[in-house]
Amino acid sequence: MKSAAPQDKHEVRPGQSIELLKELHILTRDGKMNQDSRRKLKQVYHLYQFIEPLMQQVLDAKSAVSLVDHGAGKSYLGFILYDLFFKPLLNDSAVGDAAASSKIYGIETRDELVARSRELAQRLQFPGMEFLNLSVAESTTSQALPEQIDIVTALHACNTATDDAIEFALKKKARFMVLVPCCQAEVAAELRKSKGDAVRNNPLSEMWRHPIHTREFGSQITNVLRCLQLESHGYQVRVTELVGWEHSMKNELIVAEYKGGKSNKAAQRLAEILSTTGLQSLERRFFTS
Repeated sequence: MKSAAPQDKHEVRPGQSIELLKELHILTRDGKMNQDSRRKLKQVYHLYQFIEPLMQQVLDAKSAVSLVDHGAGKSYLGFILYDLFFKPLLNDSAVGDAAASSKIYGIETRDELVARSRELAQRLQFPGMEFLNLSVAESTTSQALPEQIDIVTALHACNTATDDAIEFALKKKARFMVLVPCCQAEVAAELRKSKGDAVRNNPLSEMWRHPIHTREFGSQITNVLRCLQLESHGYQVRVTELVGWEHSMKNELIVAEYKGGKSNKAAQRLAEILSTTGLQSLERRFFTS
């Protein structure tokens, strides 16, 4: 069962929690919308249109859905997913049990945000939401999470936190990943170190000779390497952009679905890129086996 689409994509959907939208500052305290509210709502629905079909596919295939949201912050994403997708299903006799046993986990390092999210979930009666005070790396070995997770999201997880989320998803055998990378500083730092013998005879090194190009190229190649890494592990990867995020340069969206098997071609191509750009030191970060 899918939630009905609104007649106006910039208006609140029927059945949504007005209290939640106020808490997330999508609606003003008096329940009204302004220009900023409409922009935020546009972002919410745009994200939801990517993730809702993935949750539906999982629910169609098994009895419950498990989703982990890394770097959750105020758990903006998790609350919206639960409100729009799981809450309507709880009263549906055909899938109510599956919805009731589904879980959304918010992973966040800031105590006050974890406490706030727990309180809000309890107040809104969202029993399928759980919030853990962990780093992305810590969550990989935490006993508080199940051995297998269906969907992993990481929106604007800074720098290597996105890579930690990918490692988490690979170890948890996630069927889907939804990633919006942010602040890719590690690769740019390594590129600065490699402006010597390793790339002296590589004309493409001109792409990161100047400092501003180093930063931009570092960000671009980081996501290219991530896509190749995912493909090497058997994922089909789609790269697009988030509309409605025009205020942010970090609007690249990576959606990956596990299809099985390994891609030696992707692993070989990744290794070649690391070698020709002098980034061999990052082989562990972008592991393919």
